[in-house]
Amino acid sequence: MKKKVLVTEPIPSHVKELLEREVEVELWEQADQMPRELLLEKITDKHGLITSKDQIDEELIKHAPVLEAVSNISVGYDNFDVQVLKENNILATHTPYVLDETVADLIFGLIISTARRIPELDRYVKDGNWTHSIDTPMFGDNVHHKKLGIIGMGRIGEKVARRARLGFEMEVSYYNRNRKEEVETKYDVYYEDFHSLIATSDFILLMTPLTDETYHLIDKDAFENMKESCFFINASRGAVVNESELIAALEQKQIRGAGLDVFTQEPVDISNPLLKMNNVVTLPHVGSATAETRDEMKQFTAESMLKCLQGDKPESLIKELK
Repeated sequence: MKKKVLVTEPIPSHVKELLEREVEVELWEQADQMPRELLLEKITDKHGLITSKDQIDEELIKHAPVLEAVSNISVGYDNFDVQVLKENNILATHTPYVLDETVADLIFGLIISTARRIPELDRYVKDGNWTHSIDTPMFGDNVHHKKLGIIGMGRIGEKVARRARLGFEMEVSYYNRNRKEEVETKYDVYYEDFHSLIATSDFILLMTPLTDETYHLIDKDAFENMKESCFFINASRGAVVNESELIAALEQKQIRGAGLDVFTQEPVDISNPLLKMNNVVTLPHVGSATAETRDEMKQFTAESMLKCLQGDKPESLIKELK
């Protein structure tokens, strides 16, 4: 008898067909997240769960006596209680590699859009205000030959570093839990301690996962030590930043601007002051959101799930389970 897999995200037909050749599939095909009560009901006889938003915690595991594997359609997996998964011998995968270039593209879009004020100037033109040549108060800042500091030199950070060094001739430093000398040599970047990077960078890119150690890593002290001309870019997780202190730093002009793809609350509250600031570019958590990449992520996730249920350990296992 085929094993059963619950998929709580819409998937393309070719991914559904791939799964159905090996397992019995139950799909949630609505754009809105599956209600928690329904998920707990549906998971009771499932051997696998493919998701991107659902909390995989002790409550869910108690309702899933035959669950063998969970697969996240995402690189991040802060929705997983890793300790509970370990204790119950449940495999867990994510989607490294697949989206690296796509997210790096978006990050550079944020860097350029924020520095050159592209969304603000777009509104300026569309609102009918372009009646004469713009002058100094509307000018943006250069990106080329500036210093980019990357906090969290993972795979995506490496892709951004390559773009910055080879495409924009930027000086690039990074802070990471472990030095990556091969990256330093390959892209001519250098390791720098956290406080020095914060104090000297023209652009600061935050790319760390959300963990107990990184929660509110960027706080009041960090913003106070940034250059007034610094642009802060966050494409990791909202909670790695103390958002109220980011707002204060922008209001007090401690930094020049911000480019954000993530927020503490998502979707972001319409009353959030960040949405009213011209020097802040705000995106709806779309780092990997191209049709090609999302399809590839779902294909990769399905392949990982099938490997898990067949008794293999795919390369996409989260690092805590390797």
